[in-house]
Formats: sequence, structure tokens, C-alpha cells
Amino acid sequence: MRLNFRLWGIYAAILVIAACTKDDVRKAAPPVNQNKPDTIVYKPPVDNGPIDNGTSLTDDTHLLLGNPTDAQRNLVQIENYLMDQKYFVEAYSKNRGTPVWVSWHLSSDDIGSSGRSDNFHADPNLPLSWYAVNENSYKNSGFDRGHNCPSGDRTSTAAANNATFLMTNMIPQAPMLNQGPWEGLEDYARNTLVGTGYEAWIIMGSYGKGGKNSSATSVSSVDNGNVNVPASVWKVVLVIPKGNNDLSRIDANATIVAIDMPNDNTLYTTSGTGKSAWKNYVVTVNDLETRVNAAFKDQGITLNLFKNIPEGIRTQLKAKLFK
Repeated sequence: MRLNFRLWGIYAAILVIAACTKDDVRKAAPPVNQNKPDTIVYKPPVDNGPIDNGTSLTDDTHLLLGNPTDAQRNLVQIENYLMDQKYFVEAYSKNRGTPVWVSWHLSSDDIGSSGRSDNFHADPNLPLSWYAVNENSYKNSGFDRGHNCPSGDRTSTAAANNATFLMTNMIPQAPMLNQGPWEGLEDYARNTLVGTGYEAWIIMGSYGKGGKNSSATSVSSVDNGNVNVPASVWKVVLVIPKGNNDLSRIDANATIVAIDMPNDNTLYTTSGTGKSAWKNYVVTVNDLETRVNAAFKDQGITLNLFKNIPEGIRTQLKAKLFK
């Protein structure tokens, strides 16, 4: 019996050694076809902690003033899907293929010498089943790939600038609007309102369906219907002196600029006073919210800006008309 046990022990040891040897050979074996590319899988964003959802009151966070539409990062809210892009935060619409809004903080710290990357690219962090708008989606449409968060507001590093070229940061924008008064508004906010001594929270969005392109043709969508062409484009800028404890320093004297402009190429020019024509489209935040909410009523989306600002101050700010 002792001999049999010893024989069985030796036999079992041989089997274990053989299995380990086989496993090592399998792991070390080269791929059958080394030239065959791996399948590209878009993975969800790396979890670097909680995303900015408008509940953090830390200075300089992009949603310090509040989450404008209570966007959430879940697949239930496909028309109001929260995406933290690090250099800005947005609510994205799956069916429209454009942002509902994009929000970012701006100060002189965001301005540097990195330059414009021009690397328009699909967003790899969209849910796997969603259509990813790409760099060619607007091709031959007569519309520009119009930034929400501008390239010029993110030049401190190459990574910051590259993020602004995500296609989830774009809308089909009438060229004369994009290159004329809208560019003028971006420059005014960056260089005149903010400059070196101030800081701002900026929110841009769009609404409605149908704009006029470079051929003065009314177009409701591009990219085979995957991308909605908005009827109007809006922006709100809140400016205060640069400092700390930002939320507590915002009062009724803060500068507010609210603009709402038709996405119509026939209305604008890039020459002469064309860059400053945005001043003809100044509105109050109250009026802007009324227009946007009427357009998004069927989607159950409600725009409500400045939620984190005390009600008394918020009421006054929303009624101000920039002059």
C-alpha cells in the first residue's frame, strides 16, 4: 500500500508539472498573425474620483454656479447626459448629437502659448452603443464645426486645447456667425471682460431645429440625420474680480452678459463691425431661459442657471441686461 501511495504521488506530481509547462508555453506563444490589428474598443473614462456635477463649491470648478439642467451621467438621461471633460463640463444629447450646454471657468491661468491643435476627433468616452460624431460629420454641409468651449480659452497646455476639439464640444454653426460676431464675443469675454484681473463662468448652448448654411439653405440635420442643426445659439458669461471664496463674492453687481443669436448665415458678416454684432442680440437670462425651455419642453429638460447662488442675488442677476 505504501508503494502504491508513493507511485500515485509521483504520478500526480508529473501531471502538475506537465500542466504548468503547457500553460507557460501557451502564454509565451506569439499571436497567429502579428500584423492583424487589435479590435479598438472605446472604454469608459478613467475613474479619477467624483465627476463635477454641480454640487462642489470649490473655487474655479466649472459648475460652481450649479448644474443648469440637472444633467446626470446615466443612460436614463440620454438627452441630458453629463460628461466631465476635465477642462469643461457638458450635458450631451444622444439624439441631437450635440451638447445641450457646455460650462467652463475662465481666468488668465487658462491662457498660454500652446496654440491651436485643430485635432477634431470623435469622443472616445461616449457610451458604447451611441453614435460618435466624427471629424468628417459636417463635411460639405455648409456649416462650421463650431466650438462651445473655444480653443482660445484653453491654451495653457496642449492637452487642454486638444480637449476643445472633441466633437462632443461642437455644433453645426453658420460660418458667418462662427467667424464673425461669435468669434468677436469669445474675444471680448476672454480679453476684455476677463483679461488678467477677473475670472468668469461661461455657459454656452443651442436649441431648436434648423439653421441656414453658407448657401443660405435651411438645413435641419447633417451626417445622415445623426446631428441636429440648431436654430439658435446662446451664451451666458458671469464675471467677478479674481480672488478666493468665489461663490461668496458673487453679488448683484457682478457683470452678466447673455446672448441669443439665430444660427443663420445670411444675418452676419466677418468684416467691419461684424465682429461686434453680438451686441444686437443681448437678452436677460430670464428671457433666455424662457426660450430654451420652450424648445426643450418635449424632452423634459429645464434650463435653470445660477442655482448655487442665493435666491435674492440670483433673481437680480437674471433680470440684468448687459449694456
